[in-house]
Amino acid sequence: MAEHVIRLPDVGEGIAEAELVEWHVKIGDVVREDAVLAAVMTDKATVEIPSPVDGEVLWLGAEVGAMVAVGAPLVRLKTEGEGLIAPQEPLEAQQPHEARPLIVAEAAKPAQIAATRPSEPVETKPTMAAPRPAGGHRVAPGAPRPEGEKPLASPAVRLRAREAGIDLRQVAGTGPANRITHADLDAFMAGGLTVARTARQADTSIQEVKVIGLRRRIAEKMALAKSRIPHITYVEEVDVTALEELRAALNRDKRDDRPRLTLIPFLMRAMVRAIAEQPGMNALFDDEAGVIAIHGGVHIGIATQTPAGLVVPVVRHAEARDLWDCAAETARLAEAARAGLATREELTGSTITITSLGALGGIATTPVINHPEVAIVGVNKIAVRPVWDGSQFIPRKMMNLSSSFDHRVVDGWDAAVFVQRIKALLETPAMIFMET
Repeated sequence: MAEHVIRLPDVGEGIAEAELVEWHVKIGDVVREDAVLAAVMTDKATVEIPSPVDGEVLWLGAEVGAMVAVGAPLVRLKTEGEGLIAPQEPLEAQQPHEARPLIVAEAAKPAQIAATRPSEPVETKPTMAAPRPAGGHRVAPGAPRPEGEKPLASPAVRLRAREAGIDLRQVAGTGPANRITHADLDAFMAGGLTVARTARQADTSIQEVKVIGLRRRIAEKMALAKSRIPHITYVEEVDVTALEELRAALNRDKRDDRPRLTLIPFLMRAMVRAIAEQPGMNALFDDEAGVIAIHGGVHIGIATQTPAGLVVPVVRHAEARDLWDCAAETARLAEAARAGLATREELTGSTITITSLGALGGIATTPVINHPEVAIVGVNKIAVRPVWDGSQFIPRKMMNLSSSFDHRVVDGWDAAVFVQRIKALLETPAMIFMET
């Protein structure tokens, strides 16, 4: 028998450390060759670490959420034959810790790269004992079961007791395993006792959730954006009645090669037209170097909610795509992101971002800029509102655009001109298709 040391491999060019986001094994487990031992995260991509040999897990090198250096010992296995343990790092020199078992929802993922899963609750700590029910007049003297033991009863018995205001902990059960029956309830109520009403119990428990993986990346990104970018948010109302009529007409064309159109592809094409007139909105600002990089290619990030959290897949070169191509690429990337199949290249490189809460979009939002971009366009929900046309109020489909800009490099006037141009294109959608 021997010990085999598995170290964190080089998981990407230029990466010196990675965050441990999940253990797939615990001490004492027997693993087979190629079985997944752990998952580590680097820049929104999760890499699974397989076992190169068969063996029994003796030691785990870090807790979930810890940063592990490339080359550092990660797992020690007891194996048959000669091991690969480094003499300068004996097992006794490091105190092993018990791995915390994880309960992780199953999700589709590739062999090596998958979207990380959200962190699991670490533990639940009640800070004090819950109060006992109080109130009522006279109850049965003493509980007919040991302290803390829950009464057994069928759903029908529990419902009847709840409607009658009976605390089942005060009722003796005569059924199997002291189960309370309807006859037991009848006997309890026939005893001439005034039933105590069960008071609402205060929940004093505290649940601690460790922020790891993608949620940690999101927190760091939001903190960076809000601490370094002075935001200015501009909200404009848009009449999308004509756009919705056009979208419905185009979706009635049941060609197999054309995807279903949402509002987002129209907005993408309108943004491309507006950026052509104001290229400074399609830029990245390196505030440390004091350099604004204005991009010719319009790479639009589409903020997408996934089971693991918010990610931003990127539709590259939207300026070279037509309406249906934008729709197809947006749908493909969103599906890949939600399934955990989006690659690092598909999740990086945006120059401007669209964010939308869909039907939950609310009246207005204050989007946070995706650092180091300088602009983000937010879509709110469409609602039918009365609009004055000069002689009367008429029902129109209205939507607000809530857009934020980096006020260090984008003036309020320029932000308003940019949004007003998008508004004009969306309210007269035929202009989106006109080549100028």
